[in-house]
Amino acid sequence: MEFNPVVLSVGAKSALPAPAVGGRASLGLRAILALIGFNAVVAQVVLMRGLLVLFYGNEVSLGIMLATWLLWTAAGSALMGRLLVGWNARRVLASLQVLIALAFPATIFALRAGKGLLQPVPGQVTGPGVMLATSLAALAPFCLMSGALFAAGSRVYATDTGASTFSATGSVYLLEAAGSGVGGLLASVFLVRWLNPFEIAAVLALLNLMAAICLLARGSKRRAMAGLLLVAGFYVFPAASARLERLSLARLWRGFELVATRNSVYGNLAVVGTRGTRSLFENGLILFSVPDPLAAEEAVHYALLEHPAPVTLLLVGGGVNGSLAQALGHPSVRRVDYVELDPTVLELARKYFPEEWPRLEADPRVHVHSVDGRLFLKTTAQKFDVIIVNLPDPQTAQLNRFYTVEFFREAAEKLNAGGLLSFQLRAAEDYISPELGEFLRCINRTLGEVFPEVRAIPGETVHFFAARQPGVLAAGPEELMARLRARNLHASYVREYYIPFRMMPDRMLQLEQQIHPERGAPVNRDFAPIAYYFDVVLWSTRFNVAYRTLFQSVARVDFQLVMGVGAVLLLAMVAGGRIARSHSRRPAAAGVCAAAMGFTSMALEVLLLLGFQAIYGYVYHQLAIIIAAFMAGMALGSWSSLRQPASGGDMKTLAWLQVLGAALPLLAYGLFAWFAQFKSGPGLILVSKLVFPALAVGCGLVGGYQFPIASRVFFQNRREARSVGTVYALDLLGACAGALLPSIYLIPVFGLLRTALLILMVDLAVALQAALSAWETPSRPLPAAR
Repeated sequence: MEFNPVVLSVGAKSALPAPAVGGRASLGLRAILALIGFNAVVAQVVLMRGLLVLFYGNEVSLGIMLATWLLWTAAGSALMGRLLVGWNARRVLASLQVLIALAFPATIFALRAGKGLLQPVPGQVTGPGVMLATSLAALAPFCLMSGALFAAGSRVYATDTGASTFSATGSVYLLEAAGSGVGGLLASVFLVRWLNPFEIAAVLALLNLMAAICLLARGSKRRAMAGLLLVAGFYVFPAASARLERLSLARLWRGFELVATRNSVYGNLAVVGTRGTRSLFENGLILFSVPDPLAAEEAVHYALLEHPAPVTLLLVGGGVNGSLAQALGHPSVRRVDYVELDPTVLELARKYFPEEWPRLEADPRVHVHSVDGRLFLKTTAQKFDVIIVNLPDPQTAQLNRFYTVEFFREAAEKLNAGGLLSFQLRAAEDYISPELGEFLRCINRTLGEVFPEVRAIPGETVHFFAARQPGVLAAGPEELMARLRARNLHASYVREYYIPFRMMPDRMLQLEQQIHPERGAPVNRDFAPIAYYFDVVLWSTRFNVAYRTLFQSVARVDFQLVMGVGAVLLLAMVAGGRIARSHSRRPAAAGVCAAAMGFTSMALEVLLLLGFQAIYGYVYHQLAIIIAAFMAGMALGSWSSLRQPASGGDMKTLAWLQVLGAALPLLAYGLFAWFAQFKSGPGLILVSKLVFPALAVGCGLVGGYQFPIASRVFFQNRREARSVGTVYALDLLGACAGALLPSIYLIPVFGLLRTALLILMVDLAVALQAALSAWETPSRPLPAAR
């Protein structure tokens, strides 16, 4: 991934002759090279889902996995570029495709079979160290070969067309980006929904083996081998895929009765049974169990008892486990709008929880919506007496959106006079640790920014209640118990024995003192999701104390300090570039540009996805379209750049491209702030369906335009092709940092605006280095590497 366009005129010296671009590659070769990107993206979707079943699915785990992926791919590209000299590149490319066909299903099976070693108890959370070690080990074979495919493909392209090294790498980059866009769209909206992982691996194996045959065989031999492979594809691969799926799932859920498993567009879902209960797991973590009367009762009864006579209820998530049935037990309730993001959860509920769900779904008071909760709240014309958010803690940036000041304002607008909002967060019965207290204070402060009356009830889960008007919440446990008796509720856990204990005056006072917002306590916002980071700190306390210390320390770093230290390091980099030998300054500057734009383009993609998610909700298909639009923009940018002749102004172009890269994050943030004001109607549709994808195309176009130019400058004075994969590797290393830093640190701690400022500082420093190199008279170009 990388980024850039524009041309500056700042004292060009002598123009460089354009290296030969060579002939046009055959359609078959172009398809084979596009398959490189298709392979990588489809396998990434499948393997990341497999790893999420093993790990805790927050941005820390996702960042670690994506960074590992990019790191190994960069290593594969750089190493293969140096090993290719003297080898038959066509045979190497074909061999790699055969190995890719075998490595993909083997990696899936190894991940599932190894779950017992990493996670002896299903649902057990693993620490960052185990995540990193497992990701490094599991992804190494596939990603090394995936990166090597780029270098081998570039050599084949150069050999077949007579193109220069820079032209070959730029052309392969273009084809890979196009394949990635197609692969991402197909994987997200079709493959993961209708095929199991081994069936997807079989499709990829068939495509890669066909490509290997096309590279090596000729004439009748090629036709015979292709025919045999197609027969195997239709008759052997499906049976083998089904058998591998059954064997691997048996190992994945060893010790449980696996009732059903399903891949939805949102994650891997599994229904498992044990000792009279059935549980639904998503990505390896439990969503709910049935029967579980304690969780079902506590989720709704406290909130509904706080209201004197609730008629309309909005329940966001968690209704399948019995919470919805408990809510309908309140005689005054006439309408319940139940919002569940993933329709596959409801499909599994109908089939595998028949005692509960079909009866509830048929109740005329129940209205089910398969949509994001925030998007529903933003667009509905309904108003409610009670809104209950029955979702997990803000463990991810996606979940954090239901605990921000913007969401609380949206909820307040949709409450009737005297209405209230309620949710619950994990806590402890008797002791609030410093990390938990910091997290709860942040949420309490954020609620207080919107609601005039806020109260919390202590326990293993802390229940928060926020009323739109003062004086709405019940005066004490006696009032709640009176309402409980008046409504004739037959609860097992929310009843006379437990309510007074939960609301003992000394316990209520102690909790209030522990979570009362201190001076300077931050407000959790859509574009500065600090509560999510506090939850990460809380999560880290389950493991080595070093993790907790690390996360706490970086969360408290002052932004001005980060900017100051970053500026010093970047200026030192620029100064170091001036000290380097004159003949290596321009290639070094081009390599730095490639890495910096890899960082910028990946960070921009993260900003786009989080910005869209924060404003419009987690509309998965639309996010897939945004990613595909980004890759399409990169392909278009590469195509446009390759059509431009080489000139002595390439370094100046790179400098201006870095300046544009610096401006794009700030432009994106400004647009996000404007889009957030859209509430409904044509504006919402226009922005979500057209403007965001167009913005993604524009950002990707800049990244795609930059890579061929950086590659041309890097290779123009090199006789040998040992470094054929180096620029691509630098681009991926930058993307590795762009995936890791913004998602797990910069955005949660500093917010989108300050993250954009940090990206601006990086790009301006690199632009300065490129501009200084542009002033120098370029050395006489050597023949381009072949």
